[in-house]
Parts: sequence; C-alpha cells; structure tokens
Amino acid sequence: MRVLFVHQNFPGQYKHLAPAIAAPKGNEVMALCINVPPKLPGVPVWRYQVSRGTTPNVHPWVAETETKTIRGEACGRAALQIRQRGFVPDVICAHPGWGETLFLKDVFPEAKLLSFVEFHYGPTGRDMGFDPEFDSSGFEDFCRIRLKNAANLLSLDLMDWGLSPTHWQASTVPAPFQPRLSVIHDGVDTDAVCPNPQASITLGRAGRLTAKDEVITFVNRNLEPMRGFHIFMRAIPEIQARCPQARIVIIGGDGVSYGRPPGEGKTWRQVLLAELGDRIDLARVHFIGRVPYDQFLQVLQVSAVHVYLTYPFVLSWSMLEAMSTGALVIGSATPPVMEVIEDGVNGLLVDFFDAPALAAAIARVLRHPDRMQTLRQKARETVQTRYDLRRICLPQHLALVETLAAGRTPTPSPRPAGALQ
Repeated sequence: MRVLFVHQNFPGQYKHLAPAIAAPKGNEVMALCINVPPKLPGVPVWRYQVSRGTTPNVHPWVAETETKTIRGEACGRAALQIRQRGFVPDVICAHPGWGETLFLKDVFPEAKLLSFVEFHYGPTGRDMGFDPEFDSSGFEDFCRIRLKNAANLLSLDLMDWGLSPTHWQASTVPAPFQPRLSVIHDGVDTDAVCPNPQASITLGRAGRLTAKDEVITFVNRNLEPMRGFHIFMRAIPEIQARCPQARIVIIGGDGVSYGRPPGEGKTWRQVLLAELGDRIDLARVHFIGRVPYDQFLQVLQVSAVHVYLTYPFVLSWSMLEAMSTGALVIGSATPPVMEVIEDGVNGLLVDFFDAPALAAAIARVLRHPDRMQTLRQKARETVQTRYDLRRICLPQHLALVETLAAGRTPTPSPRPAGALQ
C-alpha cells in the first residue's frame, strides 16, 4: 500500500497515522508539506513552495480563494514531481483547509482521496454571529463566508471519502456530502495522558504547585474570544473573591488562531487586563505562555478545575487531554463540548456568556473536591472508551485507509442518538 500525506503543517492530525502505516513491510509512505516537519520513522518528506503571493488590492471576498488556489497549484506541481519519480499513491490523506487538495486528483486520478473535513463555515449556528460583543454580522460578512467556503466545496466534491473528528463537526458539512464521511477522532494517548498524583509545576517566585493545591487551569493555543478568554478573564474577580487560596494558571500565546485581533497593535490579554484593572489580584494569576508538551501535561495533572470555553467551532484536543488526566472540566454548553461532556456526569457545563455562573461552578468544585471524584473518573473513562488513540482511534483510521486502498467503499458513521444542534 502506498499512501501520500498532504498537510501544510505536517504531521498535524497525521502524527500517529503516518508512521503506523509506514511500519509494516511493503507499505510506502510519503508526506507533502510546505514547512520543515519533525522527522517521523519511515516517512520521507517532499516540500512544496509557492511561487507568488496574493494579488495586491484583490477583492477582499476572493483573497482567501486566490491564496488557496496558489497553494493548490504549488502542491499540485510538487505532486507532479513525485509522480515523475515513480511514487503513485493508492490513497492520499490530506487536509484541504489551505487549498492543497484542489488539483491532486488531476495528478493522481487513480488514487483515493481521503480528506480531513474539519469544519464547514456557515452564517448561523456556528462561530459566525455567536458572540454579539465581537460580531455584528451583516451582508458583507455573509458574502465573505459564502466565498470562504468556495474552496471547501470544491474539496468536498473532489474527495472520495471524508473524515471528521466529531459528529458535530461532521454535521456542519452540507447534506449531500455527509454520506461520504466517517467520524473518527485523532485520538488521545490515554496511557501517557493520565492522572499523576506526583505531578508538580514551579512558577518562579510563586513557588511549586501540586494536585493538593487549588489550581484552576485554562488553555488556549492563543488567548482570544473564540475560545472564551474574555469570559474567563471577567470571571476571575468573582473566582478570587470566592476562592482566596486558588491559583489560576493560563497557558497560551498572545497571537490569534481563529478570530480577529483587537486592533491598535494590542493583544486580547492586554485588552482584558486593562478592562479589569485592579479587580484582579495578578499575584494569583500566572500567564505562562506556550509550554513544552510535558509541562502542559503536568499543568493538567495538578489541575483542580480545568475551564474550557469555545464558540460553536472545532473542538480542541486540550479538553479531551484534560479529561484524560482526570481533571474536572467545566465547559461551555456549546455543541462541540456537549457532544463529549454530560453535565453532572463526566464534567460540568455553564452558559458560555455567564461569567458569574462559571465562577460559582468553580467555587462549588473547590469547596467539595471529594464529591467531584466520580465526575473525574467518568471524564477519564469517556476518553478511554471513545477517544483512546491506540485501542480505538488509530485502528479505525488504519482500517479506513486500508478499505480505500483496497478499492472498497467505507461505511459512513451513523449519527448519534439525539439532535446535533
């Protein structure tokens, strides 16, 4: 079996799948990407380079489409070179989010294209229009979203099969394409991402914290409203009033991953700190930026309460990882979270916008830690039984690729019981 992986930031979602396919004798694997990736055993890398940038002063609604076309062309030309060297894949596993899959079937018409279908934008029921504080959607925004999906629709039409990590994310895809979708999460290595009573973190002058301390954790790739940073920050004065011994540890950068920057060259952290002023005791709030993965895990392992808030958007790996460590997760009652967390069973849910309710829920957990032990156990069990990397997700991924390579049609994943809002 020959498999080509295509992802601009390879390995991305293919960190475990690519070497697992490369391991058996007789399989050949290659990766195509734009950046220099970490080395994975048995996975040689071919890099592509774009030859131009987006046209200056191009219509803003089509700028993203042009950018994806440029990347698609560069990726397609690199694929031609790969074919000329004799590598013709049976299956192409690709993330189409940056336009890289647009012309791959023109180079490899005999290959089966398995696309990672992460999200499909829409004017209602998703991130757009969700938060009135930062979103005043109007005619131009609706038009922009429609054209933002242009390359996505082309990619959906081109794929032989698609893969989504959650049922809710799959539900955002237009109905005609849903019969060609499997729902398989990337997976969590629950053997490594596990409770550790001996874990500790050191915060410079603030000292050492362990699981015996009242540690509240919050994690974003970048601290921004899309992931509820503004709501969490506004809850801190009430959290500190109710929980005077609590220490708040915040992981994340000051850039923007998904939404818009606040303007005037500021970061969302600067904006929220200025808004809250002296209502926050910064001696008990620790912004530690982006940290190595082992340190990230230790932060989760000492967490008494982990807060995860998100717009209706892509579910973060970090929430499942927190659950896998046995952390008590308080999440937003938004569709991506509600697919995983059942309030009072394996975590707690609060209204995304209700900062006082969030503070009250955190205080309740810290006041009665013993009562919450069952929720922590159920949280880990949820990840073990539904999202375990080695025992569930990776075998399902492998079986899907092998099915396509054999020329068979996979069976789409059934929708779960209950409506996906």
